[in-house]
Amino acid sequence: MKQLGTKVLETERLRLRPFKASDAENMYKNWASDAEVTRYLTWPVHESVKGTRALLELWEKEADSPSTYQWCIELKETGEAIGSIGSAHLYEHIEAVEVGYCIGKAFWGKGIMTEALRAVRDFLFAQAEVNRVEACHDTNNPVSGKVMEKCGLRFEGIRKQGGKNNTGLCDLACYGLVKRDWEELVK
Repeated sequence: MKQLGTKVLETERLRLRPFKASDAENMYKNWASDAEVTRYLTWPVHESVKGTRALLELWEKEADSPSTYQWCIELKETGEAIGSIGSAHLYEHIEAVEVGYCIGKAFWGKGIMTEALRAVRDFLFAQAEVNRVEACHDTNNPVSGKVMEKCGLRFEGIRKQGGKNNTGLCDLACYGLVKRDWEELVK
């Protein structure tokens, strides 16, 4: 596994890039202050733009680290920050990355998260040379699993009360994809 850090990635509609403190207004407005968006996440709703800016200032300092994989999802058309995607966990000993993501409610159902996850998946396999990409979701949030499936991740099982989020203890549906299967997928 090569530790490359957060590199700028582009898709048809999106630019995935490191966060900047100047993204605070968009992040707060589009997703971080929305209890419906953060319902199945492990971090609470942001109370203010000031708190969001403080977090982004920390992320901006960490952005150059080769072991940091944290992308802002930006719409190319408008330059607006609409979500985030990145490494929830790195498992260097098995060359694996667990990916987590969220996006503003106004952008749900448009294929944007699938587009972003595909770009991150391809970067992790092709450039960072990981052997495995995985992701999990609360079983009460099956739409997140649909995104994973559309990106070729395969359902591997449920970890009963294997996670905790803003709803409390939760069952996690886990998905994964290994490099040799990804190579077949993208042929």
